[in-house]
Amino acid sequence: MISRTLAADLPAHVGRRVRLAGWLHRRRELKSVSFLVIRDRSGLAQIVLREPVQLVEETVVQVTGTVAAASQAPGGAELVDPMIEVLSTPVESPPFDLYRPVVAGALPTILDHAPVALRHPRLRASFDIAAAGVAGFRAALDGLGFVETFTPKIVASATESGANVFGIDYFGKPAFLAQSPQFFKQALVGVFERVYEVGPVFRAEPHDTARHLAQYTSLDVELGFITDHRDVMAVLTRALGGMHAAVTERAGAAASLLEIDVPRVPEEIPAIHFADAQELLARHTAEDPRGEPDLAPAHERWLGEWALREHGSEFLFVTGYPMVKRPFYTHPDASRPEYSRSFDLLFRGLELVTGGQRLHRHADYLSALAGRGEDPEAYRGYLAAFAHGLPPHGGFAIGLERWTSRLTGAANIRQTTIFPRDLHRLSP
Repeated sequence: MISRTLAADLPAHVGRRVRLAGWLHRRRELKSVSFLVIRDRSGLAQIVLREPVQLVEETVVQVTGTVAAASQAPGGAELVDPMIEVLSTPVESPPFDLYRPVVAGALPTILDHAPVALRHPRLRASFDIAAAGVAGFRAALDGLGFVETFTPKIVASATESGANVFGIDYFGKPAFLAQSPQFFKQALVGVFERVYEVGPVFRAEPHDTARHLAQYTSLDVELGFITDHRDVMAVLTRALGGMHAAVTERAGAAASLLEIDVPRVPEEIPAIHFADAQELLARHTAEDPRGEPDLAPAHERWLGEWALREHGSEFLFVTGYPMVKRPFYTHPDASRPEYSRSFDLLFRGLELVTGGQRLHRHADYLSALAGRGEDPEAYRGYLAAFAHGLPPHGGFAIGLERWTSRLTGAANIRQTTIFPRDLHRLSP
């Protein structure tokens, strides 16, 4: 039995008889010879034929042949004297040619035909990068003693206050799709001390923009026994460092194909307090945002440029956001109670991560809910963990698709989302 060989491994088997399997990516016929280019999960391989074969692109084939060195072939090797077995024949053509280096289809066409369109190497590359990033995220946190958890995505009450939740009928009872694993991961600090999760979250926000989705993948982290939000920022820095290193190590070919620069995450990311950031903006731009409770996108872009210019960093922490713009569970700054022990991480001028220290005493939660006019009874299950004692803790969440789009330079987050769900799209 000849075991299957991947296209990328052909150069290591020169002179041997091997078996390839994949899709017919391209067919070229010359006067005296024909070529087939086969695509598998590792890349492309060239097959040399004495006689042409009548196969269409995307036919699934199995090819047995002898590996020969060939400088003009992908990877420097090709298959000669082949025996071809057809495993499956397509009955429809792709919406655009998958063998062309540049994607010819517009974004709606790509999304409508995603099961076949994503076979294009350039379109697939973003998802190889995302997968590598998740692997690096997991590896970094495993190395710091975190435990991966898997929490419910159907919940009895909204994770955050507000109306941006999807309601569902749960055996005749009202329920919701979870906006975040926030409450669960806080409770699990009392079990494991350090937890993380990779999973879907749902936001019923009627935005129709290039950066919003109704469902996305969240990389969530929570850790206990912290001093303040700066401990959380340090863990985030390690996690991002692991993600970027993994892209270089595991998805270098995809990064090269997209011609992207994978920036090194500095050991210490520069940080600026929210109030100081507003002062900078007031002094150096035509706007005066002082007194505003949040940063506008244009302000984030300016701060990203400032961080790159002044600190040589494509990352910037903005800390101490006003309490009025943070969830009720956010810990206030003891010395400046109007500000929080929270942060946003900007990456290339766009908010990528939100995190901070949480309240951890039961009485503080009752006060915080009362201060916002919330009924503690609606949070009974959530508050139970604090009634039994939790240490000072905090965490953050990274939107995987947003990170991938920012890293690859995608103009629309849907380009880095497999089968996106948004205001208009519920299929495929």
